[in-house]
Amino acid sequence: MNVLEIKNLTKKFGDFVAVDNLSLSIAEGEIFGFLGSNGAGKSTTIHMIASLLRSNEGEIFVLGQNIAKNQKFAKMNIGIVPQDLAIYEDLTAYENVKFFAGLYGLRGSHLHERVEEALRFVGLSDKFKSFPKNFSGGMKRRLNIACAIAHRPKLMIMDEPTVGIDPQSRNYILESVKKLNAMGCTIIYTSHYMEEVEEICSRIAIIDHGKIIAEGTKEQLKAIITHTKDIVIAVKNPESIDTDKLKNISGVEMVSLEENLLKINSNAEVNNLNQIIEHLMNNSVEIRSFEEKAPNLETVFLTLTGRNLRD
Repeated sequence: MNVLEIKNLTKKFGDFVAVDNLSLSIAEGEIFGFLGSNGAGKSTTIHMIASLLRSNEGEIFVLGQNIAKNQKFAKMNIGIVPQDLAIYEDLTAYENVKFFAGLYGLRGSHLHERVEEALRFVGLSDKFKSFPKNFSGGMKRRLNIACAIAHRPKLMIMDEPTVGIDPQSRNYILESVKKLNAMGCTIIYTSHYMEEVEEICSRIAIIDHGKIIAEGTKEQLKAIITHTKDIVIAVKNPESIDTDKLKNISGVEMVSLEENLLKINSNAEVNNLNQIIEHLMNNSVEIRSFEEKAPNLETVFLTLTGRNLRD
């Protein structure tokens, strides 16, 4: 059974087409990765699923119900964890969750039980009376999740739930996502951290210029670009690297520099590692380590869109 079905969805802002005739199905029990650079149409699509925006054309079905015709049903069965924190600093953790759960019609002892359950789930059971203004970034993110799950939605949209937090909090949230999924919740997950998507998502779609350009498991997506390889070189002085000249080496298709890591995507059939190393040494670039490896999901994204996910 499909928890979410999108048919020919289009959204325009004036003459700009943000989402272009997009169709997508997500089955019950999936953790579905939804990837796109800024401006690709990802956030617009999410906002339409959550009924925060209306489409110009197309239909969205949640659990078989058209959300435009059954808004109350959709509201009760969808939860959203927005990228921007949706919590109130002057309310306690308990009061925050109670407020949002109350918007879904929960009342009395039933409301109290669900609020406690949600706070326990995110590891904040000892913070009922504490104010978020005193929380760490990771704790605020966890409270944000508690506010979204108290009504037990069947479909959860998690938009960058780990942005700007420490690794320990990130791991806690990822484990919470897996646990939530094991409890029967279908999840749409977006992230700029590709390793998170590789770890938890059962299927992935890449959106670019308002269209789905690739969809499948991570193995299926990686199989699209078996003709390429990644060369990763750690250097001491990245400021000495001329990326434009590296692109002139035979077989080199893409070059990116992230702090001290030089990443080169190259034709797998061209043996050019020695030529790349020689070029760097001739330009006084100090090499700490290097390796060739099969493409990962980040390479797939870069190859298909021509952009980094964080762009």
